[in-house]
Amino acid sequence: MPESNAVTLQRATPDMAPMLSNLLELYVHDLSDIFPVELGPEGRFGYEKLPLYWEEPAVRHAFLIKHGRHAAGFVFATRGSPASEDPEDLDVAEFFVLRGYRRSGVGRQAATALWDRMPGHWVVRVSEANRTGLPFWSEVIRSYTSDDFLESAWSTDSQRWRVFRFASTAWREPL
Repeated sequence: MPESNAVTLQRATPDMAPMLSNLLELYVHDLSDIFPVELGPEGRFGYEKLPLYWEEPAVRHAFLIKHGRHAAGFVFATRGSPASEDPEDLDVAEFFVLRGYRRSGVGRQAATALWDRMPGHWVVRVSEANRTGLPFWSEVIRSYTSDDFLESAWSTDSQRWRVFRFASTAWREPL
């Protein structure tokens, strides 16, 4: 039987923490071109929020992105977004696809699987300095929503962001 190349989301469990920690190192390294991050004394970036994804299961959701049987990345979602006043909005907190799977449709399929799996109003924040992420998210959201989304600018002390708001296709309430 041939191996499936389907893209799926597997809910992350605490025993997956070492794998996610390793993937997070690659993710943060990629983001170090955009955000000011420093290595810790042991030569790792770290991600102190990872344990919260099991301690706060009603608010935080961690998934391993799988391509067939192989890990291809991860996605973390939260209920509540720094860019929204509505505590029920869902937020793509972190999203990472390994370089070998990029530009192959894995990211698009993973994002779609997330939004279909968790119906509701979504917020996707993308740093305007993220030259590859911004066109990816803009195109994926445009396609997923058939152009039914809101886009705005948002600034924090250190970053300018593009914010996309939309309802998942399984959620039909207006924004």
